[in-house]
Amino acid sequence: MEIVFFVYEFPPYIVGGLGTYAEYITREFVRMGHDVTLFAMHTKDAPTRDIYRGVEVHRPIVENMNISLLLPMFIPEEIQRWTDSGKKFFGDVFLYNILSASKLINDLVRAERRRVDLIVAHDWLGSIGGILASRGLNRPLIFHVHSTEQGRTGNGSDTIKRLERLSADHAERIVTVSYAMRDHLVSLGYDEKKIRVVYNGIDAEKYSPENVPTDEALAIRRSLGIADDEYMILFIGRLTWVKGADTLVLAMPEILSRVPKAKLVIVGVGEQEELLREEVARLNLKDKVILKYEFLPEDLRIKYYAAADVCVFPSKYEPFGIVCTEAMSMGKPVVVGARGVSGMREQVIPSGPNQCGFHINPYDPSDIAKFVSILLEDEDLRKRCGVNARKRVLETFTWRIVAENTIRIYNEVVS
Repeated sequence: MEIVFFVYEFPPYIVGGLGTYAEYITREFVRMGHDVTLFAMHTKDAPTRDIYRGVEVHRPIVENMNISLLLPMFIPEEIQRWTDSGKKFFGDVFLYNILSASKLINDLVRAERRRVDLIVAHDWLGSIGGILASRGLNRPLIFHVHSTEQGRTGNGSDTIKRLERLSADHAERIVTVSYAMRDHLVSLGYDEKKIRVVYNGIDAEKYSPENVPTDEALAIRRSLGIADDEYMILFIGRLTWVKGADTLVLAMPEILSRVPKAKLVIVGVGEQEELLREEVARLNLKDKVILKYEFLPEDLRIKYYAAADVCVFPSKYEPFGIVCTEAMSMGKPVVVGARGVSGMREQVIPSGPNQCGFHINPYDPSDIAKFVSILLEDEDLRKRCGVNARKRVLETFTWRIVAENTIRIYNEVVS
């Protein structure tokens, strides 16, 4: 199959989980014998056309073409009221999509006689290019929804929401990352008959406890000031309200009342940095909460997982939650938010012989404290949950499984 991806971020330009998803899923498609041509945002000195692990990548340059002054001519009034940086961002995304669709239709297909079977667009960031290419080449469109504007922001931009709906209406299939997200899309009025669910994946060979020797995990703990007889609770994620790091901090006094030797490590960046610092001081937790305001490179992130005793992700909105999969792949018990739209709820089995962690109410610090404490107090339970977590990843969340399930959906619309 000849597949075209409009995905906005792709190595070396990685902003979040979408770039990682695109890197691994396309690599797996190539291994399965499919051809993938991908359009992504250009950054710094990245080549405008190259081959990345078997994937042909095009990155149109938009850096020197700021169209924000022209946006009032053809963009809704709402965006005209955005900040200059917001208008610049939307303008760059708009240009990336237009230039990418033009290059595909006019250069690759018409001039180079390239064959295209399927157009695939990811979130609103690739939706404009996906629709233009689909219509220009008369090829079916698959629209992948990794999150929605309502979920990301609480309400957000009407323009972005209209772009998402327009893409969904035009698409032959809508692929999303969890059944919680499917239900969310249906509640927003998306056509349920079009929606298919495929979970995200993980490189289980890279995220393996066998890759981190015990002495390296201990070195991480000691670098953080965690003694050998203390317990390490780990949170990794964006420091925003929706991810719940603030509620986890509020749970720490109750955790410490039951497990005095517990310490919490929070890793990430975001708008809650000052808030978290103030909460730690207010609750007198300075010696018990370690704040690491940075984006860890992958090799170091893997070592942090290896060093942890329990990983906690009390998200209030999480379409899938790749950090949860990473921690599970590293054989760690996990405590996850399970209210509202929660793909982590589908990852984590909370009871029975295959238990790998607990579900909690992410709005309730006491609920978080209760189940984190249960795990810290029971070493056998921690070990059993960790083994089951790794097993679940190998059975359900590898990239080969994700790719096979995705291609099965693509084949529904490509004869």
